[in-house]
Formats: sequence, structure tokens, C-alpha cells
Amino acid sequence: MADGRMTASTPFDIERLLRPKSIAIVGAAPERTSIGGGVLHNLEAFGFSGDLHLVSRSRDEINGRPCVKSIADLPVGVDVVVLIVPQAAIKDSVLACVDRQVGGVIVYSSGFAEAGDEGRRQQDELAEICRRSGLAMLGPNCMGYTNYLDGIPLTFEPVDVRDAGQRSRVAIVAQSGATAANIRFAMHARDIGVSYVVATGNEAVLAADDLIAHLIEDPVNSIVAVYVEQIRDPQKFLSVARRARELGKPIVMLHPGSSERGKAAAQSHTGALAGDHETMRTAVLNEAVALVETTDELFDVTAILARYPAPPPGDVGIVTNSGAIRGLCFDFCERIGLPIATLSREVEEELTSLVPPYVHVDNPFDIGTTGFANPGIFGTSAAAMLRDPNVGIVLLSHAGGSAPMQVKKSDAILPVAATATKPVIFNIIGDDYPLDAGFLKAVRDSGIPFFRSPERAMRAMAVVSTYASALAATRDRAPEGERLSPLPGSGLVVEHEGKRILSDLGISIPKGALAKTADEAVSIANGIGYPIVMKAQAASLAHKSDVGGVAVNIADEAALRAAHAAMLAKIANHKPGLVLDGVLIETMAKPGLEMAVGAKRDSQWGPVVLVGLGGVWIEALADARLLPADISRDRAIAEIRKLKAAKLLGPFRGQPARDVEAVADVVIKLGALMRATPEIAEVDINPLVVYGEGEGVVALDALFVVR
Repeated sequence: MADGRMTASTPFDIERLLRPKSIAIVGAAPERTSIGGGVLHNLEAFGFSGDLHLVSRSRDEINGRPCVKSIADLPVGVDVVVLIVPQAAIKDSVLACVDRQVGGVIVYSSGFAEAGDEGRRQQDELAEICRRSGLAMLGPNCMGYTNYLDGIPLTFEPVDVRDAGQRSRVAIVAQSGATAANIRFAMHARDIGVSYVVATGNEAVLAADDLIAHLIEDPVNSIVAVYVEQIRDPQKFLSVARRARELGKPIVMLHPGSSERGKAAAQSHTGALAGDHETMRTAVLNEAVALVETTDELFDVTAILARYPAPPPGDVGIVTNSGAIRGLCFDFCERIGLPIATLSREVEEELTSLVPPYVHVDNPFDIGTTGFANPGIFGTSAAAMLRDPNVGIVLLSHAGGSAPMQVKKSDAILPVAATATKPVIFNIIGDDYPLDAGFLKAVRDSGIPFFRSPERAMRAMAVVSTYASALAATRDRAPEGERLSPLPGSGLVVEHEGKRILSDLGISIPKGALAKTADEAVSIANGIGYPIVMKAQAASLAHKSDVGGVAVNIADEAALRAAHAAMLAKIANHKPGLVLDGVLIETMAKPGLEMAVGAKRDSQWGPVVLVGLGGVWIEALADARLLPADISRDRAIAEIRKLKAAKLLGPFRGQPARDVEAVADVVIKLGALMRATPEIAEVDINPLVVYGEGEGVVALDALFVVR
């Protein structure tokens, strides 16, 4: 797809849409405040040099340009037609464009999928027409695009003429036209070049992933900033993310919908059908998409990664000349999950040599007033911090001082940043604190990411740090597992069959077996030893304890026979006619920390694994980590230790440290199972009892759902 032309996966000529040689405006008008007049004014302001055709029923000419009366009067093969017609006339206009062999259309009109079922039906009809004919449609309900490379603004919003720049160009793709514009403003305010701004709207035909796939292949683009309310084809998006990573081009994405009301807003805005947001987050982070949560983060992370597209993993190093900022950084970094690096002995010694003996050397490193006598320390301290192998990103957060002092800071810092391969973030505190014009010009010309708020800088750095770790993790994936067969039917799998699957995977389960009769139950119990647990077994009996289907701590044969008879009577009363497979007789497990490990297969995003506290606590405390199914063992251990209840995994109130590695092994085995056996829709091991370090785990219950 390097030339942007049609392929099997994208049967539309996106290059022709975004870089047209000929354009027609249907509904052209002379008034700049109208939609048709706004598009025409933008094209004239940018000096579009291709063929420009105007279609107007009421005018013979506009601004000295001749008009034709209908699409049928256009020459054959116009590259792009902008349709500024009522919603009810869009279908006929699209059909007319097909007849004239148009390459692409832009539809600003709303009233389609975002308006309800009838609008969705009409939108689907348009999409089918376009797909059959190969007509590339942008929209409906969109604001079009601006191509700064060729000076082609096919949007009705006022757009200033601006050069695309020569370095670190950002391509912008957003379902929301207003958000697309705001990203553009943010980049231009930082003197960062923008190549394309594309607002995709309802994405009836061309979706964000189609545009991103095209834009990352273009050598002029260094990074893509994305705002989406729904990813239409998740597997294609993940494939595009992998390709972007191969090319070294970050994708920075804001995707609302983590709350129920957020999902509803997305649906009303662009007709999105929101999926599982947390599953989406897990999947896209696993492919090293830089996922942000606010518009500020979208602007700031894009600016950082435009300058440093391949940040290395590592913790943050901070240099400041303010004791207050040093103290606040400890608190704020902990709050947002930005780890502060422990300095190496060599770097600590180097920093010590730069300051008087009374200055405490630590990270964050406060140089105090040393900079007044030795302004060079602003650069030498940054260079030392960058040399630390534990540091992956550096924040230089300073009070500005006088205009001459500001210039001395930039003179010392910018040469260091110019050669740095690790991100260097520069912050002068105080949003309204006046800055010297020469200082500002030098900073902007250098391309160093520059902030006025240390907290805003650190929020963005936390995302960049996560992105750096995600990049490194793509080289550390668990191997593929073996396909499991045979599988026991479909639907809910009875517990004893589910435990057989776990045992085949090498996951420990209690000793025991299925008994068809009371005599068989006694025989099994005698073989494994009392006390025992007895559980009723039937695929339709998911909640056994609710109907008296579980008996624990059975001490001897007499108690077992009595419990067996009582259990059958209770189940017959609650579930008349239910036929049991039998009862599962198992040894009573010794006490331990109850956790839960599960897996599910999302219909769009694929399999993920979940780990958290077991029993009812996983729901009551919402303390769980959702993990990619191919997570490596070391990464799984690290994620388990990020649980809110992670203190329980170490020595706690007389209890031993728990076997976290054994829990990670279960995570890895379930992930491999889900990837190798697509028929398995869901797995739930709850509780998984975790014992002391080196003592392993045991699965006390297992639920499988097979499709």
C-alpha cells in the first residue's frame, strides 16, 4: 500500500481522495459564511492549482468561475466531489457521482447513523453503493480534511494557510471535526508541522483505520494523532498498529467511552456502537499504541513523541532548582504512576561533584541556587541524568528567573537535548510568568517539548513512559500454546470436565473424582482421605451452592452418606427433573490467599486474561488486572504486583509471601489456551488458592464456556 492505491484490504483510492488533481463543489456559493462558500474560499486562499468545478442550480458563475447545473454536467473522472446538499438528496448525488466515475466524495451532512435507526439504514445504503462502485466516501457528518502538503483544504471551517513544515510532521485523524481542529491548533502553537487533518465523522465507508493505514506508509508523516469514538474493525486496527510500530511511527489515541454515559455520548455523536472499553485498552496497549485519557494528554504526548518517537523504557529523572517542585514531584509521580528512577552510583557521584557539599543529591535532583554562579549546571546535570541506565525520560523543571537567566538556562539545556535519544522535557513553572522572546524562539526552534506546568508535563510523561514499556514488551511475548482437544461439547462445561482441562494444562486441582452413586463417593473418599468436599455436577448447574449443591468438611463415611442424600433431595426440590452427572468428591484444600484468574474472548478484540482477588472480592473491590493473552511471564508477575491488594502477596500480618510466580504461570497457561483454542469463549478459576513462595496454587473451582 506504499503508493496509497487500491488493495484487497482497502478497495478505495485514498491517495486520489487526499491529493486530488480535480475537485468539484456541489452546492457552491459566494458567501464565505456558508458551507459552500467556506470551502471555495479555503481552496482559493490556499491557491489550489488543479481543476476546480462548481455546481450550482441558481448561479451561472461564482467569483468569476463558471458553474454547471448538476453532477451530470461534470467531466468524467473528477477526483473528489464535495457534496453540500440536503441529507435527503445525498443518495441521488452519490449515485450521480458513481455515473461520472468520481474517485471520492465528502459528505458533511448529518442526520444519518447518529440520528437513529432510519438514519443508520440510509447510511448503510450509501455505504453499499460506495463499496460496490469503489467510491471513497469521507463522512457523512464530518468536516472534511485539510492537506497542508499540497495546500488542499476540503473543509468548510476557516483554515489559515500554513506550511506543512520539514520535520516531525503529525497526521491527524479524528471522528470529531472540532477535536481534529483543536489538535491542529495545539501542534501549530508548538511549531510542529502538520501534514493532514482528516475528520472522519460517521465513517460509513472510510474508517480511521483505513486513513491511518494509508498515512503511516507515507514517508512525510512521522506520527499520527487519533481521536475515535469507535474502532470499526478492531483486528484491522491492531494490524495497522503493528505496521506503524515496524515503521517507527507512533500512534497516539484518545478513545472515550470508559463510563456508561461516555459510551452513550459516543453513540449519539457519531452513531458508534461502543464495545468493551477495557478490553480495547488492553489490546491496543499490547500493540504499543500510546493511549491517552484527556485532550491535554493527546496534545502533549503527540508533541513529545513527534520529537522522540522511540523512547527507551526506564523511570523518570528530574532536575529542578526548586525545593518545592522536588517535594511535589514525589507525591505527583506516585499519584499518576510515573516511577522515579533510583540513580546509579556513578551518576550520583557525578551529580555530587556539580554542587556544594551541603546540597543533598537525590532524584529529583534540586540544584538549588547553584545555577546563579554556574549556569552551565542546567546542562551538565541534565546530561548526567540522561547517562543513568535507570532513567528513560528526563524532566527539567525550573523557575524561570530574569530574562538573561532564562537565556542562560536555554543556552545550557538545548545543546544537551539536541543530541539526546531519551526524551528531555523542559518546563519553566508559572503559566503567566513572563518569558524572554529570545528564550522562547530558541526553545521553539530546538523542537524540545516545552511546558509551563510541571504537573501537565508529568501526566504526558507517564503516558510516554507506559508507551516506552509497551514498545519494549512487544519483543517479549509468551509462546503459542498447543490446541486443546477434544473439547466437552458446547455451552457451559461442567466443573469436573473443566478441571480435567486445567489438569491437562498443568494447573493443580484437588485430588478427587466423579462419583455416580453414594457407594462410589465413599470409595473415592476412602482413597483420598477425609475431610472431603462434595459438589453436585451438571452443566446447567452453574451456581451449585444456591441450591444446596455443595457440602464441605465432610469428616467420615456416615457424614458423607447423609450429606449425599440431603444434597440430592435439596436439588430435586430446587431443580425438579435435573439429571446430575454425579457428585465431585475432592480433598479439602488447606487455607491460603484466594485469588481469581479468568479469560474471555471478546468478539472484536480477541482473548484477554484477568487476575485479581478471589471469591466475592474481585467484584466488591474491583481489584483486577486485565492482561493480553500473550503476556510474558515476567510481565505477568509485574502486573500481578500492581494489584491494589498487592500487599497481601508479600509477608502480611504473620502470613508468608505468596507464590506470585505460580499465579503468573496460570495466567500464561490460560492465555496460551485461549490463543490456541478459539472455541473457548470464557474461563473462570475462582477461587485459585495461593500458598507460600514455592508452594504453588490450587484451583478449587473452574468454569469453562465453549462455543
